[in-house]
Amino acid sequence: MLPRAKEIVDAAGVKMQDAVDFLEEDLRNYRVGKATPAIFNGVTVDYYGTATPLNQVASITTPDAKTIAIQPWERNMISKIEKAILDANVGLTPSNNGEIIRCVVPALTEERRRELIKKAKAQGETTKVTVRNARRDGIDLLKKAQKNEGLSEDGEKEGEEELQKVTDKYVKNVDAIISAKEKEILTV
Repeated sequence: MLPRAKEIVDAAGVKMQDAVDFLEEDLRNYRVGKATPAIFNGVTVDYYGTATPLNQVASITTPDAKTIAIQPWERNMISKIEKAILDANVGLTPSNNGEIIRCVVPALTEERRRELIKKAKAQGETTKVTVRNARRDGIDLLKKAQKNEGLSEDGEKEGEEELQKVTDKYVKNVDAIISAKEKEILTV
């Protein structure tokens, strides 16, 4: 493959990988009945007037599979952390003993499992659209390169074929990620 065509295909591949990485990160935040500190990734606490991520004002641990313990580094932050967890609407109710905040992760209902699977599949479809858009943009760049930069017609066709192979690989990857997440959600 010619250097310009390879450059375009590689750039599209990077965009596709970014979309898949975003999907994986987003799916980590799904609460699937197991305690994981990732549940609190989007929670921010008012720390002396500044919105600060929860993991920067407290240590978050999982003493067992159903419990998350949050140990604030400053005692006066307990009520602010509890309020932030409730405001974030992560589906957990915090309780504290004056030093540690505990959140018990309830078992998922069948309805909630179906909701999560539906949401994961929708996110997967959105990611596939992003991957296909990256392919389309790459094809447009290949056609422009043929027209304006002297890329041969064979080079352009070869680039399109390679771009399709890369796209297929990432679409399969998204399907595998969604399938694995669905299996995880259904595991009781």
